[in-house]
Amino acid sequence: MNTILEYLPFLLSGAKVTVAIFVLTLALSLPLGLPFALGSESKILPIRWFCKIYIWIFRGTPLILQLYFFYYFFPISLGININPFLAVILTFVLNYAAYFGEIYRGGIASVDEGQYEAAEALGISKFATMKDIILPQTMKAVLPPVVNEAITLVKDTALASTIGTVIDLMRSTSTTVNRLTDMTPFVVAAVIYLIMTGALTFGAGKLEKYFKKYDAKSA
Repeated sequence: MNTILEYLPFLLSGAKVTVAIFVLTLALSLPLGLPFALGSESKILPIRWFCKIYIWIFRGTPLILQLYFFYYFFPISLGININPFLAVILTFVLNYAAYFGEIYRGGIASVDEGQYEAAEALGISKFATMKDIILPQTMKAVLPPVVNEAITLVKDTALASTIGTVIDLMRSTSTTVNRLTDMTPFVVAAVIYLIMTGALTFGAGKLEKYFKKYDAKSA
């Protein structure tokens, strides 16, 4: 037990890297997904097909394979070096932007067509219609799937340990297990992951209750 406590700071430092990957990925991929959602429904054919192909590629291939492409294949092919942490962030952001883009697209499609027609009849511009009428409803509709993706992201951060020198929670845990020849650090890591996902679930529940109260007041 004392030995585990000695290595706990090392595990927690790995957890900090995991949180950093999570926060940066979420902060960048959430807004990036919106242009792909709108672009995939664009009337301009090249834009629509570019967005659809982008989403198809990143949703249709394993995340770990994408990590290998961005950390090994592209740098070797182009003769450049890339920081392992940067490769992780780049890959995760592009991957999750595709997933969020598809979630947003589904949310936008769920809004009744009559609202577009009503806005047009009132002389509201397409931009204002999307910004003030469609997107606020979309955000409420997509909250549950976005939270599910965020929880998946917490677990996916463990893939960062497969490349370079990124010392995330999973890498620090496996290193500790190898040094101690003791499986207990895996239990500690599981508890840390559960705390992270539990906090997300709790926060999402509070946010859903807020939206319900807001809707009730607006009704």
